[in-house]
Amino acid sequence: MELAILNTEGKETGRKVVLNDSIFGIRPNDHAIYLDTKQFLANQRQGTHKSKHRGEVAGSTRKIKKQKGTGTARAGSLKSPLFRGGGRIFGPEPRFYGFKLNKKLKQLARKSALSYKATANKIIVLEDFSFEAPKTKQMISLNNNLNIGNKNSLIVLPEQNNNIYLSSRNVQGVEVVTAQELSTYNIMKASTLVLVESAIDVLQATFENM
Repeated sequence: MELAILNTEGKETGRKVVLNDSIFGIRPNDHAIYLDTKQFLANQRQGTHKSKHRGEVAGSTRKIKKQKGTGTARAGSLKSPLFRGGGRIFGPEPRFYGFKLNKKLKQLARKSALSYKATANKIIVLEDFSFEAPKTKQMISLNNNLNIGNKNSLIVLPEQNNNIYLSSRNVQGVEVVTAQELSTYNIMKASTLVLVESAIDVLQATFENM
C-alpha cells in the first residue's frame, strides 16, 4: 500500500511511502482483536475491591442470647451476616484480572487492527516533526491542518518526545504513543492513525523481531 507523506501544514511533500502488506494488508482476525483488547482492559483493572467477612468485622464475640427457649432462630454472634453491621457473605476479594496471551496472537491482533485502518483509509503519514517547546496551540493547529480536529486521533512517534506529548496532553481526542507502545486497543479506539514517517521503520522492525 502506497501513501503520500504530508507535512505539518497538511500538504503533500511529493514523497510517498510503501506500507508493508504483511503488516498493513493482511486478512483481519476479529477474534484476535477481541482477545487482545480484552486483555488490555483487564490489565487496567486495579482489582483492589474488598469487603469484610464475619471474621474481620469489629464486634463482640459474646453469644447474644441463649440457644433455646426464645422462640426465634439460633444466633451466636453480632458479626453474623444476618445482622445489621455484620460481615458480608461471599463478598469481593482482591484479585488480578489479567490473563496470558501468546505473542503471536497479540502480533496478529495488532496487524489486523492496522489492516482495518489501512483498508478504511484512516492512516495518515506525517513527515518527521518536533516542537521547540510544549505548545497546545501548535498541536491544535496540526490537527486542524490534517483535518482531524474533531476526531479521535492516535499519533505514533518513533521515540519518546516530551514536547509533543505535553503539547497533546490537554487536547481532547488526541493520544501520543511510540511505535513500540502501540496496542490493539489504541489502534481500534482511534478514528485516524497518524504515523510519523520514521515510526514506520520502527514499527515494521518491531514486528520482524517478534
